[in-house]
Amino acid sequence: MRAAAIQMNSTGDRARNRATAERLVRAAAADGATLVVLPEKWNVLGTPEQLAAGAEPLDGPSIAWARDVARELMIDLIAGSIVEQVPHREKHANTSVHVGPDGKLRAVYRKLHLFDVEVAGTVYRESDGEDAGEEIVTTTLAGPDGIVLGMAVCYDLRFPELFRILTLRGARVLALPSAFTLATTRDHWEVLLRARAIENQCFVVAANQIGEHVPGKASGGRSLIADPWGTVLATAPDDEGYALAELDLARQDAIRASLPALAHRRPRAYAWPDAMLEAAA
Repeated sequence: MRAAAIQMNSTGDRARNRATAERLVRAAAADGATLVVLPEKWNVLGTPEQLAAGAEPLDGPSIAWARDVARELMIDLIAGSIVEQVPHREKHANTSVHVGPDGKLRAVYRKLHLFDVEVAGTVYRESDGEDAGEEIVTTTLAGPDGIVLGMAVCYDLRFPELFRILTLRGARVLALPSAFTLATTRDHWEVLLRARAIENQCFVVAANQIGEHVPGKASGGRSLIADPWGTVLATAPDDEGYALAELDLARQDAIRASLPALAHRRPRAYAWPDAMLEAAA
């Protein structure tokens, strides 16, 4: 199976973002990719006002486009994430969608961990306009092998518990649409991605934004695909484009068989600190 991680410089210009996504997804599919991952907020990324104006329901134009292009190209498309208008909620969600080659929605994942931090003197407050999701989501890719894919978005990468649960639910591939900041891409991005790949013996397909989205806020690119050994198979160039790599599932099986760390887990010996405190009370 060949996978592609699409790298974009999305802004508040929704028409331009859509055209870029269209061009790059088609190019990746022409290169043989049957699994394509778009970056976080691929359809609109900008000021809080631009994000709010670009929010859409799941039956809006961005996901409608994703369904059409996935059906036409016969690919599994992880439509990065969009700012979703959630029914009966004041705030939006940061929502990733898996569309199958038949154009049908196979899974919907709402980002669990909101990016409320200060990085290099810049404050980010996702919770001002978005609610966190509550559900861990796996999905199954098209094809006879029934390959399970785990879904996450950007800041989720820093929470290894999520990725271990995805793996225990059968994930062999982990998809990570992102808009990692320039500073955190430089210092943390590859280290964290390779760690998640190694500790879970999974492929990681990480699609990052690149460049400035609004004055003072930029992403660092370096979209990449890592294998279950932690080897980086492909990295996108420092521009809009994509990383493309073959996911060798037989190699994954061999790694898991020869270094069976997942099988050596001892769940009965593990206890979360809060559970230990409750037991002692």
